[in-house]
Amino acid sequence: MPLPVTRFAPSPTGRLHLGHAYAAKVAHDFARQAGGRFLLRFEDIDHTRVREEFYGAIEDDLRWLSLDWDGPALRQSDRVEAYAAALEQLRRLGAVYPCFCTRREIEDEIARMTGAPHGPEGALYPGTCRRLSHNEREARLAAGAQPAWRLDAILAASVVGPLAFTDLRHGDHRVDPALLGDVVLARKDIGTSYHLAVVVDDAFQQVTHVTRGEDLLSSTHVHRLLQALLGLPEPVYLHHELVTDDQGIRLAKRHDALSLRSLRESGESPAELMTCLPATFTI
Repeated sequence: MPLPVTRFAPSPTGRLHLGHAYAAKVAHDFARQAGGRFLLRFEDIDHTRVREEFYGAIEDDLRWLSLDWDGPALRQSDRVEAYAAALEQLRRLGAVYPCFCTRREIEDEIARMTGAPHGPEGALYPGTCRRLSHNEREARLAAGAQPAWRLDAILAASVVGPLAFTDLRHGDHRVDPALLGDVVLARKDIGTSYHLAVVVDDAFQQVTHVTRGEDLLSSTHVHRLLQALLGLPEPVYLHHELVTDDQGIRLAKRHDALSLRSLRESGESPAELMTCLPATFTI
């Protein structure tokens, strides 16, 4: 059996907090206890929010926690051509379609609908542009409209057939193609999205075990569809529990008082911080 390869993939849009520390430790410990590799990837495709100083700050926090990684960190901003190639492959399969809707237009259509479809993350895209004819799409593109590109979830499911995935905490799951609806795979402004980039990069880096928070469990249904469409290997998943504040709310970067930098400056040691976190998963 090959040794595990895991990754920690923060966005350099702010400083790490305790939740990030736990996610990094889960991935690090899972790989290291089996003699495997732990990788660092910067999810920096959203150039509108990225700040250069946070790359070094994240690496500094990980070193302070003694969470060493293998090889140079990967930057998604260096891999736009790989995402464009994957999107083109999906276009050739007919598994994506251009979406010309604005956010306001989507909200207005959902408000007009009786029984609008909902998923675990809220209202789903109502499929407005999926219903456009080929000629209508081509006319808008020829006129210079810049679309987002959405996954045609039901069509994609018909291409690949039934799918499943294994999660080491949550068990086996049958993929529900409609769970998140026709998600955006390429934004108008950045040419890709989290869903597409993470699938392409996990395959590129030969990640065998994807460890991440259980809030992303629903996203795995989309990711398995994309892996099957693109002919990419299927990793094993571990969706770990989330670190929350005193009110049970998941930590976010706006919780500056719980950033690792703030905790370090207050005199906390790495060992003291780790006692505040849940135990990591043991193989």
